[in-house]
Amino acid sequence: MGHHEHRQEAPPSVRVFVVTASDTRGEAQDESGAFLRRAAAEAGHAVVGWRIVKDDPGEIRAALAEAARAGAEAVLVNGGTGIAGRDRTYEAVAGLLEKRIDGFGELFRMLSFAEIGSAAMLSRAVAGAWEGRALFSMPGSLAAVTLAWRRLIGPELPHVLRELRKDAPPPRR
Repeated sequence: MGHHEHRQEAPPSVRVFVVTASDTRGEAQDESGAFLRRAAAEAGHAVVGWRIVKDDPGEIRAALAEAARAGAEAVLVNGGTGIAGRDRTYEAVAGLLEKRIDGFGELFRMLSFAEIGSAAMLSRAVAGAWEGRALFSMPGSLAAVTLAWRRLIGPELPHVLRELRKDAPPPRR
């Protein structure tokens, strides 16, 4: 069965939780998180929650636990994926992944390269499976989340969930 058939068997709606990791943004400045919530809802997905947390592994993991309690099937994390000393989202997220979707980071950097050039290599965007959920972590700029959603996550999110559900128990709560 090809990916077209897989997409036809995919769930029409996914329960999504958005996490913004930032030491500087509050709700009024969180354009990226707002975009992800709006884009997911416009695509027919249920946004079951969102949180803005400091770029701190403990706070990020607490937000992920909240997403699990809220019944999220997919968690979209934005911010903290660079290489600056304060960028620690990658460490918080990558260590939780049971199976990585390496193509997400690879394609994100490739598409970013076409837009911003060699600076794209500094992104540590990562995705994978976490306790039966899809977990995507991307840079926090509005341009980055727009690219990630429109070119990668949005078109494949239901398909990703279809694959995660095959032969698997439901996500843990």
